[in-house]
This record gives sequence, structure tokens and C-alpha cells, in this order.
Amino acid sequence: MTALDASGTAEQTDHGDAILPDGTRRHVYLCPLRWSDMDAFQHVNNVVYLRYLEEARVDWMFNRAAAAGVSEFENFGTVVARHEIDYKRPLVYRPEPVRVETWVTQLRHSRFTLAYEVCDDETVYATAASVLVPYDLAAGHPRRLSPLERAYLAEYLAG
Repeated sequence: MTALDASGTAEQTDHGDAILPDGTRRHVYLCPLRWSDMDAFQHVNNVVYLRYLEEARVDWMFNRAAAAGVSEFENFGTVVARHEIDYKRPLVYRPEPVRVETWVTQLRHSRFTLAYEVCDDETVYATAASVLVPYDLAAGHPRRLSPLERAYLAEYLAG
């Protein structure tokens, strides 16, 4: 089930988030498709999905988090330790954006896991997960999440 399914069971917030009936909060990013995203088989190339996930993650962790008063993600850094993608249906170019929904599935002191759905109202094109590690860019080593980061991520933690 996507956050903004055709039955209209999700609540939309002022910040582009959706709240499911079970209380799970998802960040919703509307990602534009580019003609160049397609490959020789006339569908969006598998590697491009990683860019879609990145765009949604950057919007959520930098723009949305900064608006919520959390700047540590941008100021200190976070690195991707792992990606996993399951491709469900082919996605082809269209003028309408595709929706990328992001939420937290695991939250630890020194890493967290994000889940994603690349979808629209009728179709889920891909599901994915990323393990992220807070990283001190200046010192060149992993770090622990700050209390502000943990609180922000906890708002999106699926029950």
C-alpha cells in the first residue's frame, strides 16, 4: 500500500509528508522523469532508480530536516553503506513525476535503515532499502547520531 493510494486513506501534511492510518509517517518526494532516464529497452534504467532514491533522500535529509531545525545531516555527513532494490514494474518516461516515499525501518545509534517505494496512485515500480551511517566528514570516520537527528528519524520510524 502506498501512502497516497487511490482510496485516500492517508493524511497529507503541510511538508509533503503522508501519515498512514497506522501512524507511520512517510516523506513524499515528487521526482521528475527525464527522457534520458530511459535505456535501449525503453524503460527507466535500473541505475537511474538509485538517483531517484538519492534525490528523495537529499530532499528529506537536507531540505525537510533543515526546515525542521535539524542541520546535522548536512553539516556533519552521512554515507550509504548498502542499497537493495526490488524492481516490480517497468517505468517509462511521462511528463508527470513519479512519487518516491521514504521512511525509517531501523534506527540505531550509529546507523539507520530507510525504506522506499517508487510509485504512483496505481503502481509500485520499485521498493528499496538503504543502510546509512552518520559520518564525520572532517575527521574521516563514522560518528553517532545526534539527539536531534535521532528525534527527527524517529518521527518516520515504522511501527
